[in-house]
Amino acid sequence: MLTHRRPILPATGQPQRGFTLIELIVVLAIVALLTSIAAPRLFGSVERAREVSLRSSLTVMREAIDRFAADRGRYPEDIDTLVTLRYLRALPEDPYTGRRDTWVPLAPPPDLPLQGGVYDVRSGSAARGRDGQLVADW
Repeated sequence: MLTHRRPILPATGQPQRGFTLIELIVVLAIVALLTSIAAPRLFGSVERAREVSLRSSLTVMREAIDRFAADRGRYPEDIDTLVTLRYLRALPEDPYTGRRDTWVPLAPPPDLPLQGGVYDVRSGSAARGRDGQLVADW
């Protein structure tokens, strides 16, 4: 009957220490399995956070546009006016483009009594949200 023994070092007479190739392969397989379970959850949470951040930024900018219109009787000429006149401290970063200069301002409809350049604002990204809708349409 054969038994498995670790090789003995000739100089010291003690068994050689270390892991066998099989042990390393089993450990790597377990780590790969756990990673494959956790990775989709991580990427899903990143996408969810991006959507929440964009919706929050849009809400803040739209409220600032409404406050400007209520105070001044017209809409701002551009988005930077909101920062210049302190309705916003700074333009938020678009979480999909990673930039502050990609916001797309929308002019007011002609039937509104208030005029100006920015009635609404949208993301400049061509990405889609988790629901399949373009984030530029939010």
